[in-house]
Amino acid sequence: MTFPVVGMVGGGQLARMTHEAGIPLGIRFKLLSDTPQDSAAQVVGDVVVGDYRDLDTLRDFARGCDVITFDHEHVPTEHLRALEADGVPVRPGPEALVHAQDKGVMRARLDAIGIPCPRHRIVSDPADVAAFAAEGEGFPVVLKTVRGGYDGKGVWVVDSEAEAAEPFRAGVPVLAEEKVDFVRELAANVVRSPHGQAVAYPVVESRQVNGVCDTVIAPAPDLDEELALKAEEMALTIAKELGVVGHLAVELFQTRDGRVLVNELAMRPHNSGHWSQDGAITSQFANHVRAVLDLPLGDPRPRAKWTVMVNVLGGDYPDMYSAYLHCMARDPQLKIHMYGKDVKPGRKVGHVNTYGDDLDDVLERARHAAGYLRGTITE
Repeated sequence: MTFPVVGMVGGGQLARMTHEAGIPLGIRFKLLSDTPQDSAAQVVGDVVVGDYRDLDTLRDFARGCDVITFDHEHVPTEHLRALEADGVPVRPGPEALVHAQDKGVMRARLDAIGIPCPRHRIVSDPADVAAFAAEGEGFPVVLKTVRGGYDGKGVWVVDSEAEAAEPFRAGVPVLAEEKVDFVRELAANVVRSPHGQAVAYPVVESRQVNGVCDTVIAPAPDLDEELALKAEEMALTIAKELGVVGHLAVELFQTRDGRVLVNELAMRPHNSGHWSQDGAITSQFANHVRAVLDLPLGDPRPRAKWTVMVNVLGGDYPDMYSAYLHCMARDPQLKIHMYGKDVKPGRKVGHVNTYGDDLDDVLERARHAAGYLRGTITE
C-alpha cells in the first residue's frame, strides 16, 4: 500500500505547519499555492502555482490527490461541489464549509440547532441598521460583510446610522449583530473524523490586539468547569450537526452574565490552537491530518499545566534571526515557530510557545520572546 497524498489548497502558514505534522507519518502533500514564495510553498516538495478560484485549475490539482483540504475557507462553494461530483473526497465538504464561508448562513444554521449567538440579522442599508439597533439596546452595533473577513477585516463597530454606510460599499450582504458585553474571548477547538470520532482540546482564552489574535492561554484561566464543559459540548455539537471533517475552531464570547456565545467558526487549523504544537499530546495539525485521512484521532490532552502562545508580528526590525541567540539563551524551553514570511509591520510572521506550572512566569517568557523577536524589547 502506498502512503496517501493530501492535497492542500492554500500556501500559508497553516498549510506549512500541517505539512510538518504529516512528515513523521510519511504522508505526502501536494500544495496549490498562489506564489512559489508562500509560506508552505517553501517547504512542500510538490507545489502547483495557480488560482484556487478557477475550477479547471482545481480539477487539475486534484488529480493524484487522495483527499483535498484547506488552509483557508475561500474556495468557491460551487467548485467544491464540482470536485465532489468528480469523486474527489473534500474535507471539510462544501455543505459544512459554507458555514465558515458565509456568516449569514452560519448564524441561521446555529439558530436552527439551538446554539446561542449574539442577536443578529441581515440588514439592507444604513436605515435598516438603525432599525436593528432600535430593536435592541441601541448603538453601538457590529456590522460584518458575510464573506471574506478575517483578523478584524470586514468588521465595523458603528455608533450611528451615518457611520453605517461603509460596509455596504462592498456590494455584498451585511450582517448586523449586537455588540456583546463580554468579559473575554474564548475558543473551543475540536477535531472530527468522517466516521464520527471526535476529540476536544481544552477551552482557551484568546486575547486580541486591534482585531488580531495576540495571546492564547491554554487552558483559559479561572474558567468555571461547568462553563468550559458547555463550550466543549457546543463545539462538538456544531461539528456533528454541520458534518465537519477536520479541525473546527469555535470562537466564543464569555459574557458578564455567565454565558458563552458563538462569535465565529473556522474549519481548518486555527491560531487559537497553535499552542497545541508544543503543549498537547497531539497537536491540532496532526489531528487535522488524521481526520481528513480517517485515521484514529490522537490524544488532545495538555502536556503541561499551562501553555501560552504569543504571535510574532512584523515591526521595524526585519532581522529576527539575530534575536535567536538572546531568546534561546534566556529560555532554553522556548519554542519558536517562524513562517518564512517577509517582515512587514503588523503581519503575522511566527509565534512562540512557552509552558510550565506558573502562569505568570509562562506569560512573561512568551511575551518577552515575541517582543524581542519583533524588536519592541531590546534587553
